[in-house]
Amino acid sequence: MSAVAALPERSATGPRLDVDLTAIAANTRLLAGRATGELMAVVKADGFGHGAVDVARTALANGATRLGVTSVDEALALRDAGLAAPVLSWLNPVDADYGVAVAAGVELAVPGREHLDAVTRQGPGARVHLHLDTGMARDGAAPYQWADLCRAARLAERTGRVRVVGVMGHLGTADVPDHPANSAGRTRFAWGLEVARACGLRPTDRHLAATAATLTDPLSHHTMSRVGAGLVGIDPSRATGLRPAMTLTAPLVSVRRARAGTPVGYGHTWVAPTTTWLGLVPLGYADGLPRVASGRAEVLVRGVRRPLVGRLSMDMAVVDLGDTGAAVGEPVTVFGPGDRGEPTVAEWAGWSGTIEHEIVTGLGPRLRRSVHHRLRSVR
Repeated sequence: MSAVAALPERSATGPRLDVDLTAIAANTRLLAGRATGELMAVVKADGFGHGAVDVARTALANGATRLGVTSVDEALALRDAGLAAPVLSWLNPVDADYGVAVAAGVELAVPGREHLDAVTRQGPGARVHLHLDTGMARDGAAPYQWADLCRAARLAERTGRVRVVGVMGHLGTADVPDHPANSAGRTRFAWGLEVARACGLRPTDRHLAATAATLTDPLSHHTMSRVGAGLVGIDPSRATGLRPAMTLTAPLVSVRRARAGTPVGYGHTWVAPTTTWLGLVPLGYADGLPRVASGRAEVLVRGVRRPLVGRLSMDMAVVDLGDTGAAVGEPVTVFGPGDRGEPTVAEWAGWSGTIEHEIVTGLGPRLRRSVHHRLRSVR
């Protein structure tokens, strides 16, 4: 029979997600130094899972001058938190409450005639950024729609219904700096600006670059760069040593001795090859750990990397502790910056066949979050 240790009171704190604002501050300063124009801090998806308000305040204190989000609701949450910096919202349904957004001083992206008409009806006097599709066939006006949008926007501007303050686009392959689509995207954006000027528009804000292009492609910078993932330490281009800002830990809630031949988890996908010690970690796919990482992921226990074994469950993961001697209540580091040998979010993304963005934005609300400044220099 297996020996099972009881759960001590000190483990009641449960899993914890630590956000290091010092890292976010350092990343912002690095990115602001690379940008040739202003830096917009993009804090969509709750600041890439790190807390939108905390990330926004930290970024604004360290070189960012503006904020960016997707929805009007995200923008209004920043206003409710007392943030007065310019905010741009660029992904909204046609029937969004543009009147409330304009009253709160939120700038709006306009990707087509339908949105322009809705904004002029609901939010007269809105400051808008016309959005051009520069090669992703996703958000933004298609090239064949662009001239018509610019002409309509100019007419709305002349009649005082909007003020066109910006033109924006996005590069789909900026994480591969030499990809030919980057040059094509820059060319299309330049063409879009020429068309806008020919229609009588004079946008002062022109922005195409996100994190990867801000770090690797100065030709795409224009008057402003939009960075989101880079603030929290994610560099899609792998070109710069940004500092990951998130650490996930959890206590061992039980430890048991397992003999050779003991199956673990659903489907018995792992069977102990030798006698070992197994630890139960109270985290699973409901908390954002990708189930697809089963059989590949590792954690740090007592300074040693140990594998998670068996299938990740909704609420639980099992770690093969080996001969570490780890006991109930001891912390397990699921991921962090990597300074102490712990896995990183980038490694978890690799084990899961995805990108870091999906890992950090997929972490669940059950995790207890702690936000702090570390007492050390971060480079």
